[in-house]
Amino acid sequence: MPDIVLPDGVQSCFGETPEEVARALADSVSLFLERRLEEAPRASLVVSGGSTPLPFFRALSEKPLDWRRVDVLLADERWVPEGDLASNTTLVKEHLLRNHAAGARFLSLKQPGETPEEGLESVKRELKDLALPIDVLILGMGNDGHTASLFPDAPELSRAMDTSSNEIVAAMAPPSQAQRRITLTYPVLAEARFIALHLKGDDKLDTLKEAASSSGEVMAMPIRGFLKPGLQIFWSP
Repeated sequence: MPDIVLPDGVQSCFGETPEEVARALADSVSLFLERRLEEAPRASLVVSGGSTPLPFFRALSEKPLDWRRVDVLLADERWVPEGDLASNTTLVKEHLLRNHAAGARFLSLKQPGETPEEGLESVKRELKDLALPIDVLILGMGNDGHTASLFPDAPELSRAMDTSSNEIVAAMAPPSQAQRRITLTYPVLAEARFIALHLKGDDKLDTLKEAASSSGEVMAMPIRGFLKPGLQIFWSP
């Protein structure tokens, strides 16, 4: 077990391989979605991009849920065309929306417009039927402590983190990143019924240790805003 002290109420699932942890996460998510679909007409699943969740996507796609009643969307997206190497939408469609999960309804954060600001209203229309709170949220984390596109250096961060805001999405332009982005806002993300943080590698573990052990500002490491009771952390080397 990694040597880390987590805040009270934060649960951990630390495995020996990415595949083992991906299967454990898929089991937990599918069980939660199954139970949610027993009591609600639809359920929502918000995922993150990158390479870490790919084994999880593949494992979850094989779960025999009533996927026709599941809304799938990204927590954030780079403002690039679908098919671009940087497009997380492409990853989700290729690795998650297949097998049983091919029947899910995908809500895209990438809409027409040269910039996220131009496409913002179209994104809001795309999400207008999304029931809140989100049912399942799977987050990742960068070595700077960002999650979704809540980057410490983004000029728009204070608005995207504002818990009094009713906005569901925000356009983000962090100078540290090559592409502009769009993200679900912190209040929307933080109210999800089931929240998991999916990590891989010792570098991410070091970042998590820093975020969990320091009393620093949330704005300096936005992941700190999610280190609260109920969070489940899934990590592998």
